[in-house]
Amino acid sequence: MFGMGFTEILVIAIIAILFLGPDKLPDAMVEIAKFFRNTKNVIGTMKSSLEEEMNVKSMKDEALAYKKELLDATEKVKSATDIKGMAAKLTTLEDDSFGDDGFFDEPKKQAPVNKPEEVTLKKSDVTQTAKKPQEDVKNV
Repeated sequence: MFGMGFTEILVIAIIAILFLGPDKLPDAMVEIAKFFRNTKNVIGTMKSSLEEEMNVKSMKDEALAYKKELLDATEKVKSATDIKGMAAKLTTLEDDSFGDDGFFDEPKKQAPVNKPEEVTLKKSDVTQTAKKPQEDVKNV
């Protein structure tokens, strides 16, 4: 008990008999037993409350992890919908989307340009098309 051997317990008992006497020794032993019982109950209570706290701590850590994920997602949504921020990036050209793409590096070959065909209308074609709408108006 408590890392003590039989001889050490015997020495403590002899000293207790000498100091307390035979008539007070049984009451003292009962009080010592009550003290050890109460100490054992307190240690058990502390152990159970510590286990509850550990469980609460793990739940709290998990809740903080979820909170961090939600804050990160919220920040991503805010940055994706931040029109003023996007406009500021476009006006200050902080975005590399307008970087050098090599468009002006080498001249491109131009496709041969075909000359447009000349379209000529005969006077008779123009007068015929002009007369058709008038005839339609008369028939109506």
